[in-house]
Amino acid sequence: MSRLLRAMGLLGLLLIAQDALAQKLRLAGDAWAPYADVSLLNDGLSTDLIRTALGRAGYTTEYEQVPWARAIHGIGEGRYDILINAWYSEDRTRIGQFSGEYMVNRLRFLKRKTSTVDYQSLTQLHPYSIAVVRSYAYSPAFDSDAELKKVLVASFSTAVRMLAAGRVELTVEDEYAARFALSREPDEVRDNVEFLPKSLSENSLHILVSLKNPDHEKIVADFDKAIAAMKADGTYDKLFKLHGL
Repeated sequence: MSRLLRAMGLLGLLLIAQDALAQKLRLAGDAWAPYADVSLLNDGLSTDLIRTALGRAGYTTEYEQVPWARAIHGIGEGRYDILINAWYSEDRTRIGQFSGEYMVNRLRFLKRKTSTVDYQSLTQLHPYSIAVVRSYAYSPAFDSDAELKKVLVASFSTAVRMLAAGRVELTVEDEYAARFALSREPDEVRDNVEFLPKSLSENSLHILVSLKNPDHEKIVADFDKAIAAMKADGTYDKLFKLHGL
């Protein structure tokens, strides 16, 4: 009898282990400080918020920081379960299911301090070159405006250095991300650029769960519920303060 009980106990532990393994979600994102970066506290604010919410919902996670294009491709192929920082775009609904918004990003243009560029409408910007990060979605109007002179670059750091050097007239980035990045740029970059007053847009930030994951609808529902609970009990605001935002 004792051998039978031990065998049943072992079987139970194996089933628990298999269940835990089944619940492990593979998160992916690119370096986008202060939201996501493996060099930051808990891999950045967004990563911390998402891990906390998914943990409350009963999932374990592992996070891999990869270039943006690889993360998107991995979601489409099912190599990753969740893209952690995604602005909504229609084309991405073909590869994943968006959660509700868990944060809002304010997108702002930057120019050289000596520049007289003004922005009240996108039409005003048609004469100017604008550095944008490859594969990023900014806003539907901006992304679809074929008359904008967009210069594709690999990162915001590249964009803002090109701006300071006079190789482009404008760039655009989330305000918190831009301020964080500028604090780490050389003086000749940081001191020669500034934000335009008017925002391009305010974008809701989501997780994107791969359609290749058969539980994608449940994962989204569980995440949205956990984020709502975190906002209600104060955990959400505490994490913002922990990350200095």
